[in-house]
Amino acid sequence: MALGSRRTLGTVPDEDLLTRTSWVNAEIAYKQVKKGKEKGNIYALWVRSHLQTYLFSIGCFIQLHCGKVLFVGLLLLSLCCVGLKTAKIETNVDELWVEEGGRLEKELEYTRNTIGEGSGTTSEIVIQTPQSSNTILTTESLLLHLQAVLEATKIQVEINEVTWKFKDICYAASLPMFDIEVMSNIIDRMIPCTIITPLDCFWEGAKVLGPEAPAVLPAFGFSSLKWTNLNPQKILKTMKNWFSFELDSIGEIFEKAGITTGYQEKPCLNPADPECPDTAPNKKSGNPPNIGEQLTNGCQGFATKYMNWPEELIVAGVRKSRNGQIIKAEALQSVVLLMGEKDFFEYYQEDYKVHNLDWTQNSAKEILQTWQRKFTEKINQVTNITSSDQVRAFSTMSLVDLLGEFSSVSVVRVALGYVLMVVYACVSLLRWNDAVNSQSTVGILGVLLVALSVAAGLGMCSALGISFNASTTQIIPFLALGLGVDDMFLIAHTYSENFRSSNIPHMDQTGECLKRTGVSVLLTSLSNMLAFFTAAIIPIPALRAFSLQAGILVLFNMGSVLLVFPALVSIDLKRREARRVDFLCCFSGSTTTKVIDLQPQEKRHIRAHVPPSGGQSREGTPPRGYSPPPSYSPPPTYSSSVHETISQSDVEGGPVVTTLAPAGTAYFTRNPSLPSVCPSTTSSQQCLAPAESVTCGQRCLQVQKECASWSLTGLATNYYAPFLQKTYVKVFGIIFFLILLGTGIWGTAQVKDGLVLTDIVPRDTMEYQFIEARSKYFGFYNIHLVTQADFDYPNNQKLLMEYHQAFEKVSRIIKEDDGTLPSFWLSMFKQWLLDIQEHFDADFKAGTITKDEWYGNASDEGILAYKLLLQTGDTDNPVNAEQVTTARLVDADGIIPPKVFYNYLSAWVSNDVMAYQASAASIHPLPKPWYHEPRDIHDNKIPKSQPITYAQIAFYLSNLSDTEAVIDTIKEIREICDTFTEKGLPNYPSGIPFTFWEQYLHLRFYLLMALLCILGVTFVVICFCLMNPWAAAVVVFVLSMMVVELFGVMGIIGVRLSAVPAVILIVAVGIGVEFTVHICVSFMTSIGSRNRRMSMSLTHTFSPVVHGAISTFLGIIMLVGSEFDFIVKYFFNVLTALVILGLLNGLLLLPILLSILGPQGEVRPKIDEERIAPPTPEPIPRAVDRPSRSTSRRVYPRIPSNISLTTITEEHSSQYSSHEIIVQPEVVVETTTVPGGVQYESRSSSRNSTPPGSVPSTPPPGPKHVTRVKATATVKVEVHTPLPGSSCAFSEPEISRTRSNSKEKEQSYKSKRRKLKEIDNSDSDSGSGSSSQC
Repeated sequence: MALGSRRTLGTVPDEDLLTRTSWVNAEIAYKQVKKGKEKGNIYALWVRSHLQTYLFSIGCFIQLHCGKVLFVGLLLLSLCCVGLKTAKIETNVDELWVEEGGRLEKELEYTRNTIGEGSGTTSEIVIQTPQSSNTILTTESLLLHLQAVLEATKIQVEINEVTWKFKDICYAASLPMFDIEVMSNIIDRMIPCTIITPLDCFWEGAKVLGPEAPAVLPAFGFSSLKWTNLNPQKILKTMKNWFSFELDSIGEIFEKAGITTGYQEKPCLNPADPECPDTAPNKKSGNPPNIGEQLTNGCQGFATKYMNWPEELIVAGVRKSRNGQIIKAEALQSVVLLMGEKDFFEYYQEDYKVHNLDWTQNSAKEILQTWQRKFTEKINQVTNITSSDQVRAFSTMSLVDLLGEFSSVSVVRVALGYVLMVVYACVSLLRWNDAVNSQSTVGILGVLLVALSVAAGLGMCSALGISFNASTTQIIPFLALGLGVDDMFLIAHTYSENFRSSNIPHMDQTGECLKRTGVSVLLTSLSNMLAFFTAAIIPIPALRAFSLQAGILVLFNMGSVLLVFPALVSIDLKRREARRVDFLCCFSGSTTTKVIDLQPQEKRHIRAHVPPSGGQSREGTPPRGYSPPPSYSPPPTYSSSVHETISQSDVEGGPVVTTLAPAGTAYFTRNPSLPSVCPSTTSSQQCLAPAESVTCGQRCLQVQKECASWSLTGLATNYYAPFLQKTYVKVFGIIFFLILLGTGIWGTAQVKDGLVLTDIVPRDTMEYQFIEARSKYFGFYNIHLVTQADFDYPNNQKLLMEYHQAFEKVSRIIKEDDGTLPSFWLSMFKQWLLDIQEHFDADFKAGTITKDEWYGNASDEGILAYKLLLQTGDTDNPVNAEQVTTARLVDADGIIPPKVFYNYLSAWVSNDVMAYQASAASIHPLPKPWYHEPRDIHDNKIPKSQPITYAQIAFYLSNLSDTEAVIDTIKEIREICDTFTEKGLPNYPSGIPFTFWEQYLHLRFYLLMALLCILGVTFVVICFCLMNPWAAAVVVFVLSMMVVELFGVMGIIGVRLSAVPAVILIVAVGIGVEFTVHICVSFMTSIGSRNRRMSMSLTHTFSPVVHGAISTFLGIIMLVGSEFDFIVKYFFNVLTALVILGLLNGLLLLPILLSILGPQGEVRPKIDEERIAPPTPEPIPRAVDRPSRSTSRRVYPRIPSNISLTTITEEHSSQYSSHEIIVQPEVVVETTTVPGGVQYESRSSSRNSTPPGSVPSTPPPGPKHVTRVKATATVKVEVHTPLPGSSCAFSEPEISRTRSNSKEKEQSYKSKRRKLKEIDNSDSDSGSGSSSQC
């Protein structure tokens, strides 16, 4: 069935069909252009006509089965919501911001595969700052810091009925095992947890080390050993009388590690403390120490050689004197080190403590996380009445919890936002003066439907395994709802326009609504969907997840708006037909007003045709061909009585349609007579005006009615569109947007990269204060430089040393006091070999070691060196005594012999444990264990370790207080790494700065690529659907302007560029499409000059665009109350700016551009510039031959015709006639009122004005007057005769056959012709015309 074939008979052509042809019916426009009657874009019309055909069929099907479609649609959407049960919120930085397939992801994957997930240590931090600008270098401040750290060491947690203390999970140094059991037990108990703290500069630092249960050595005179009274050298000296030989080796190990007198010779913060040792420098004097002097150049732990804490790590905000001594400081910091989950799991894997537990790495992780959360809670409660300092703690889990809380969906906030949208949709579509035509229920259900669609889309995303993150949870719910509500408002607006049209049959309402708006909705949805899917090429997981989720939600919204929402509209259509009140559909509703009655007051036997709401003719149409008989009764009299009437307006507050109320309405007679009110020379309009003066109450009532009928459509039509057509408005508008563009470009240059952690933490919280202090004072991070496999370590030691030395030029790496870099594993390895080589040389020179053996008085280090020198590195001949005197452990060039490199490595890692741990080398595969036994003369073969595949070089970075500094450091380090990779040393940096901040190295590039992809896809989609590259170019230009302007606003208000603002910039294109494409499509489908088309586009799209923008803003307005400054600053402020810029560009810039250089319309009339010629009615199909048993008859099926008073057209050349008759009537009506009682005879030329059976009657006596109506009709008829040889006419045989087959119908036809002729002869109007037959 062709579009538009189901029309009401005798209706006047739709005005929109003549002025917005391709919008209403692209098939008619396509045929008009194809016939050459009009000009236009035939390809665009072809595409649109096919789309409209399918959409019309879908709409008619939905209207016919609206209940079934609604049920199935809601059921499917509800089923998709089940997927939300599997939703996962991702807060792991590695999984969010690390480029997929990039080098950082490969590096992290290499690390996980080599050393395992959760290796290393975790840092729990305590920061103390003064509340005012005073210095923190006071005894009270240090003692408060001591109290906080002590609280940390006392924390314990209970999991599965097993208690875990700080000592159980902390990271502690390791010492080699000793044969002396007593000594081993003491060392095992006394080795403390590693805590980096400024307290290590004072004796009070020993209180932090414990142990909780003191060691007891009564046999040696030590009843209670703690680090507060422990002097390792004194203990060794005392016990040496008992174990002289064994204690020598222990003493040498202590000496190498710098373990001497412990804390016994350090000053006491409180010399009056009873436990303060007599050996403390200030014990006797009782004076407090010079804290600044002690903290200068850092502090040292109990092993001074390996536990050297840099000054930048423990004290900040310092001011120094000329000699470099600290005289003022503003912050102290302590770092508590815990084992990583993998090391913790492996440490207790064979321990009895977990024998009854299902001990897994996840179990270890749970214990660590529980302890970390309790650590933050306990430390933040530390106070001291004598100090006004602030002590704040932050753990690894604090950041994870913050990201999790930030990424979580605020159900209350989202619900309130959606409630505001529902309320707005209800109010904006509510008609206060017309309860029947109000659409508030449609608006409410539409918003709820879109909300359900959003939930269903998110459920599908969860089912597909797409995880949620902060970008999606904070933006997606409002973005998807805003985009869906925009389309919903457009359909509701068109539905209200169509309903009051008498040209659309009832059963075609939904089909026509979808036919007109569906193409525009499809265009915007496809543009957004394909654009978001294209943006998923960005390799950053968070942005990719957002793009995929946004694309899927747009797809769900499109399906809901085009398939399910029309079902709601169809149900509401039934309500309107039944004249039920909106929302309270159980009640019938109407509005009443008063109108002066000019009809006879006698009872009429007329069945008046009262069109239903909206002006559509449904029933009561007189029979075809009917003509009323002339009336010869006396003329009726008229009075100025008032009747109750029913008035109804369209949904957008258009003109009011007034019809008579049913019979039985009360009448009210005015005192003044009509002749006195209306002189004889007045017009009919003047006669309708009341004679009395307007009272104040009437004026208020009139203002009230005007306010009730006010609408955005009226505003756009009567004020806004004419305003934009003025030249000076266009000039100033262009200048304004040029200034706005320039401001945006300047603001773009002000945008800085990075994400400040204080932005994502609520103010007035402990976490906020901690992050603020850390950002201000302690911008330090530990990093590792990783060397990989596929590298010959033994033969490339020199290159490895150069690699380490190259980082000396990185200014932010913390160096030694002499400006050199801290030692790394290879330099420590070499130094250990050089040390034992010296012992061997001394023993060999003394004769205690020979080529073949050693004696009992040889040193342990000399014997160890002897065993190393025996190694050959050959598995068949592993030892060779001949090379003992000739080989060196390290040659003159500082190179370890390559052949025995891995043999020596096994010995070093096992026998110099503290040095290996201090190096943080984490060599993998783990070197073979081999422990030196001096008395074992047979154990001379040292196992050879496997080739190194992973090794680390540890550094500390400082002064990284802002993103720019971090990025500069990352670039500097990366450049060095890349240089040595080219030299053949595979390596990469690792650490928090690279995981968190390396994304900013390429974020702008990926953002630009995503924006170009989205804009490009939008251009292609618009080009394909509209077949107009110029229109696509204009839309893309406006979208680009929006992006630049929004980027500039971000720079002006101080928003930094991170992944979240990048996502919002991508969203700007999607929202901009909704603001621009609808207007552009309406402009393209309108007819007339650019100004006229611009005005028409605003008339039809201004209201839904503004409604969509306001509803989107109401959705995000709840974000302003968030406790997170980040949400307010980065989401609410930026999204609000986006909505404002979208309105400005879509409703101001775009119309101005379209009115100046907009593309041509899809249809361009040849004659009248503002409308097309009335289209040709549908042709009558060819005769259909039906076989018959007796005779053969040709039957001509009857179909509805669209012939009206304005068009009479014969059929196409392929039909019965090619004559085309164009009728253009012009009617002039003059009305004159004559006082007096003149009698006259009235005649009517209308065939449909009075139904059969009307009987004029005589009115009651009263003031009489006569109204004379003179109508002059001028009819212009053009007859287009076909050219000779055309096939428009029938052949003679065919005519004869046709006549012979239709004799019976001819009689009926002649009868009707006679009737029509009689009516024409009785008409009083004059007309002229001509006709011709082919």
